[in-house]
Amino acid sequence: MSEEIERIAVMTSGGDSPGMNAAIRAVVRAGIHYGLDVYGIRQAYRGLVNGDFERMETRDVGGIIQRGGTILQTARLPEFKEEKYQREAIRHLNEHDIDGLIVIGGDGSLAGALALHRRGVRVIGIPGSIDNDIWGTASSIGVDTALNTILESIDRLRDTASSHERVFLVEVMGRHCGYLAIVAGLVTGAEMVLIPEQEVSLDEVGEVLEDAYLKGHSHAMVIVSEGANLKCAEIADYLNKHDIGFEVRITILGHVQRGGRPTAFDRLLATRFGVAAVETLLEGKSGVMVALEGTSIVTRDLEDIIGKQRPINPDHVRMADLLTR
Repeated sequence: MSEEIERIAVMTSGGDSPGMNAAIRAVVRAGIHYGLDVYGIRQAYRGLVNGDFERMETRDVGGIIQRGGTILQTARLPEFKEEKYQREAIRHLNEHDIDGLIVIGGDGSLAGALALHRRGVRVIGIPGSIDNDIWGTASSIGVDTALNTILESIDRLRDTASSHERVFLVEVMGRHCGYLAIVAGLVTGAEMVLIPEQEVSLDEVGEVLEDAYLKGHSHAMVIVSEGANLKCAEIADYLNKHDIGFEVRITILGHVQRGGRPTAFDRLLATRFGVAAVETLLEGKSGVMVALEGTSIVTRDLEDIIGKQRPINPDHVRMADLLTR
């Protein structure tokens, strides 16, 4: 273990995701176990630039593992790309004698971590994004919980859809990555899934749903990623004009997908990530992200991650084409 590391800090950045609190807890308790002083930085890079640091003890993270959101709060600071904000952040890290920083968040948050690493700050990243769009890791904190939230919501919608012979257009998160939509479509038995990685036409959507109606289906479900080339409103307008047989309703799940109690999988993944991040710092490493590969925790260079997007699994797309149309 490196004797140079005596004091570390942790922060959560970007969009919140269920399991972030479990990761904070793991970082704090693992750090204290190894004899480190641990500080929390409130409101992410904004707090880093403003010097909003707070010493954390074991009791400060008691009873948070089951809570969604993040006790350290989060905020976006696009200006952090500018040199003057990075310098201000480093000044505050030095004022608090921070030897290593752990950043929990998505691609933009990890890009900020890489910028600090390039300026000499020892930084470890932890992937936290419900979209599962971070390259180099099989899963990020919050993905499993978000999927289960979507699953429960669609199962509930199916009850009313079948009662009224309706087609529900359900928008889920995923501006650039269709992971949530494609997996939700598979596990809920949706009739069609629209994702950013594939373009479809309104006519295609209409044909699939009309065919479902003619086959005697009592209802239909279409999962639409928010980044798909077609939006729910225009799909609904098209379907209403062409009278496919079903009544049409739109449900936008929105930020309900971010909240809620993290699943056992997310709590365990976040805990493993948090402990691994502390131990990686103590090994003298910097500029890397802890990641899930198979069932193992590994590290990836931030240089190799930033600017890339985790591709959609082609097997998921193939199964969706086979089973949802």
